[in-house]
Amino acid sequence: MKTSRRTVRLRLTEPLRISRSTMAAREAVWLTVEHEGQRGHGEAVTSVYYGLDADTLVRLMRTESRWLAGFGTPETALEALRHEGRRDTPPAVTAAVESALLDLVGKRAGIPAHRLLGTQAPPRGATARTIGITPPGRAEAQAARLVRDGFTVLKVKAGSPDPSEDIARVRAVRAAAPHTRLLLDPNGAWDKETAEKLLPLFAGLGVEAVEQPLAPGDPETLAKLAERSPLPIIADEDAVGHEDARRLAGRVQGINVKLAKCGGVAAALRIAELIEGTGTELMLGCLTASTLGIAPAVHLADRARWLDLDGHLLLAHDPWTGIGGTDGTVRTSPNPGLGVRRSEEART
Repeated sequence: MKTSRRTVRLRLTEPLRISRSTMAAREAVWLTVEHEGQRGHGEAVTSVYYGLDADTLVRLMRTESRWLAGFGTPETALEALRHEGRRDTPPAVTAAVESALLDLVGKRAGIPAHRLLGTQAPPRGATARTIGITPPGRAEAQAARLVRDGFTVLKVKAGSPDPSEDIARVRAVRAAAPHTRLLLDPNGAWDKETAEKLLPLFAGLGVEAVEQPLAPGDPETLAKLAERSPLPIIADEDAVGHEDARRLAGRVQGINVKLAKCGGVAAALRIAELIEGTGTELMLGCLTASTLGIAPAVHLADRARWLDLDGHLLLAHDPWTGIGGTDGTVRTSPNPGLGVRRSEEART
């Protein structure tokens, strides 16, 4: 198998502010795996939070390319990745390698990736659309536009230094979108006392669930907060991989599984199996990425209660296409593999 890599810059339509940072762009590294004239693609994006810059991603992709060269077919490589894993490889890189292999194996078999994963019907679902930390008037205008576009789930970022600003933002969004499901995400900005004070207020505004209200690193306190919270608590930064999910299963109401965080589709399926029947439900999330980076999670969309797969919708220009989302619904295509292609190809 041959491999190649390409680094591109993904610019957002407008900067996205969350409690710990503001982002206007990030780099993505594309991995292409080629075998017998067919190609599969995967994407990993840079992340300050996970300590991955573009140079590091390229170096790690080269290492993974050497590992892939030891296999005769993409099928045997994918099987090895699923059962043996890559312990010394960051999850985001493993997820990108697995994506490229899923795409290639699906194309070789002539079937979409979700069928390789055991789902016959093409998955689809309503995705949340993120509204960053922004003045209430601007948040209200964004919410009104998104509702007109067809979105039925909105996720509002929180964690302003003054909590009253968060309350005003959510109130404004609710006024513009009275029938929309609302999620709230402080990205770990609150301490326990602040969370206990604010959660009932947001419950009164019709928020459906809150992601990671507390600073990560103390999952026991998060679980205790979830026991008495008036709103479902979804663990995100405190639920990185399988072992974290095991500790929190049955103790929080949801776990946000991001493929770049847990290590890919196979790892996500193991977490989904672990929490099934425990009272903890699955959320599928993402980093800001192109359609190529989001697509593998869309092939799991039928397994989650909450979808937050809007990373590609935040981009000024998405270099890939094939999973929809602009109308509030992400969906897989019947095309083989991941079912995505370059945007330039789609226009020809």
